[in-house]
Amino acid sequence: MRKFLLLCLFTTLLLMAGIAQSKKQDATKGSDNNSLQVRTVNGIVEGVLEKSGVRSFKGIPFAAPPVGAMRWREPQPVQNWQGVRKANQFGPRAMQAPIFGDMNFRSNGMSEDCLYLNVWASTRKGKELLPVLVYFYGGGFVAGDGSEPRYDGESMAQKGILALTVNYRLGVFGFLSHPELTKESPHHASGNYGLLDQAAALQWVQQNIAAFGGDPKKVTIAGESAGSISVSAQMASPLSKNLIAGAIGESGSLLGTLSAVPLSEGEQVGVQFAKSINANSLAELREMNADSLLKASTKQDPFRFPRTIDGYFFPKNPYAIFEAGEQARVPLLVGWNSEEMNYKAILGNESPTKENFAKAVQRLYGSQAEEVLKLYNPATEEEVERIATGLAGDRFIAFSTWKWSDVHNKTAGKPVYRYLYERPRPAMRPEMGNASAGLAGGVQLNTTAAPAPPAKGAVHSAEIEYAMGNLSTNKVYAWTEDDYKVSRIMQEYFANFIKTGNPNGAGLSEWPAVNTSNPVPVMHIDVHTRVEPEKYRERYLFMERAAK
Repeated sequence: MRKFLLLCLFTTLLLMAGIAQSKKQDATKGSDNNSLQVRTVNGIVEGVLEKSGVRSFKGIPFAAPPVGAMRWREPQPVQNWQGVRKANQFGPRAMQAPIFGDMNFRSNGMSEDCLYLNVWASTRKGKELLPVLVYFYGGGFVAGDGSEPRYDGESMAQKGILALTVNYRLGVFGFLSHPELTKESPHHASGNYGLLDQAAALQWVQQNIAAFGGDPKKVTIAGESAGSISVSAQMASPLSKNLIAGAIGESGSLLGTLSAVPLSEGEQVGVQFAKSINANSLAELREMNADSLLKASTKQDPFRFPRTIDGYFFPKNPYAIFEAGEQARVPLLVGWNSEEMNYKAILGNESPTKENFAKAVQRLYGSQAEEVLKLYNPATEEEVERIATGLAGDRFIAFSTWKWSDVHNKTAGKPVYRYLYERPRPAMRPEMGNASAGLAGGVQLNTTAAPAPPAKGAVHSAEIEYAMGNLSTNKVYAWTEDDYKVSRIMQEYFANFIKTGNPNGAGLSEWPAVNTSNPVPVMHIDVHTRVEPEKYRERYLFMERAAK
């Protein structure tokens, strides 16, 4: 009898373990159908079916709302829900001021309660799990949102990729450091909350993406500008570097643009900010309502709150991490645009003459000016504008992107593919009137100014709609067949890379990896896409020396 009871007990335990394992597998293995209802580890979400046949799931929480006592804490777990949660509306965007004035949001308002992500999944024909793209938006870590149409994942999903956009905290809410925050932290760290949000989203992907049909072992992270800097940051952090299989960086890296500073320096910025608004303690800072805090933090310099070498997200300087080969050792596709910054960033309101350029370089570089003028040397007056534009772009963001590609190529042991994006946007639609292009990719209307001149190069952020296959979502520009041609080429390169770690594929010009020849091969993406050898390595080597 005793043996019989033990056998029954053992059988019951096996059945219970099987049920538990089955429930766990519901959220970690792809389902056999293409249901609009998907079970995540926190509960069931219900998406919508787009006209293209792509399933979209919007506004899924991946962390608890960072409000009240959880303001300036690392992201906390989502509370489980019962029943079916509708996922048919983008969640609120992070707190931000209209700093760029030209971003186009589809989000459900603005709130501190902003930690939501969006998933676009194609309807699958078989059981094979699909590669995953996680895209981080740009905006200088002070603006942006996963609902912006240029980042929409529907087009990528149609190419057999499961695409996500992720919200993260911005500005003072995402990057305030303070000694009291460091003291209360279980990791003795403060700041970097926006980056921690991104890492939490990557953890969510590992736990849940298979239920949507995605492969958690084939996750590529991508982003532009601050989003690209975020990609380099996630590669460097031990919290996330093992969660990714590939990386795409469009214009920017932490290795020279919006770089991380020592924790003590970040804390002092926080202390000074608190004093400036007469907040005498962390408790008083947390008691401020979000709107008042946002207004106070953006009144002078919204970019004042830096990334910090906090000993937790960044155990040491990210430069040292990459130079030691301690970053995520994954394939990297990386590049920048031909006109990242305008020549006026060097010359101001001075006319573009050789004399004025030489004077400007002298002001900027002092004793190093002679060396700079050898590397950025306009032979004629007509060349000054182009050369000054190159220097401005290098100083702004191109150098840091080059540094990332160069050091990763040396230490990762994985292929690196480099591009230069050169396609200028076409003219704006006539109904836009007198408008000028905005830094963040939109337009700023100005009824008194003369019409903006045609773009001479590819400005900062111009490539996003092309790369993501979203030209049609931008109604500002009069897109031509050549623009759609460039978009098809660039998106195919990106899609191939996301699927295989290699951008090459049928019908495309061969794109060699950086380590295949000397000088470095660079893919110039334009109407006539072609590979050319690297031209300006000496410029970046100078900037590398000057930065030390």
